[in-house]
Amino acid sequence: MKIIFLGKPGSGKGTYAQMLSEEFGIPKFVAGDLLRKEVRGKTKLGKLIAGYIDKGNLAPAEIVVKLMEKNIKNKKDFIIDGFPRSLEQLNLFSERKIRIDVVFYLNCSDEEVIKRLINRRTCIKCNKVYNLVTNPPKEEGKCDVCGGKLVIRKDETKEGIKQRLKVYKKETLPVIEYYRKKGILVEINGNKPINVVYKKIKSYLKNLNLI
Repeated sequence: MKIIFLGKPGSGKGTYAQMLSEEFGIPKFVAGDLLRKEVRGKTKLGKLIAGYIDKGNLAPAEIVVKLMEKNIKNKKDFIIDGFPRSLEQLNLFSERKIRIDVVFYLNCSDEEVIKRLINRRTCIKCNKVYNLVTNPPKEEGKCDVCGGKLVIRKDETKEGIKQRLKVYKKETLPVIEYYRKKGILVEINGNKPINVVYKKIKSYLKNLNLI
């Protein structure tokens, strides 16, 4: 099972990737998490990445792709959350001929995304994400897993979200169209309740004989 989840920020990519990962014991990979792990570990690559981040820049596509490939290499099954996010990343990734079984595109309205992200809180220690409406922590402001403080990310203010949506439409929509033309894209209404969407995802995977 080699799966990619794509969609707008807040469309549920991370939620469904995590649910599949836990139910079927499949490793899940998020480019941002991999970058942060390298930085925390102070590896040679991590120091290079930190240099870009400290200057307010994104890590180059070449670095992101190499890091993703390093982690999924030789994995029989994997789930990728939100990557590739641009045509540049896609082209580098495709050049290396990594076979993907299915790409789930969670199509969510801008209004729904803003509503979700305004209520999102992230743990500063373990990066676990909560939603005050649909998935609140047991104790207000505190992570259920590690006890870390829950905060609002700077890019999850209303203006920050609108900017992220603008970037998404410019950079990631062409990636979605590429996979659509390739015939491996499955589009799902991401506005629906979590249990409905997850049931549909598993139904597609069963039809493809992946579960």
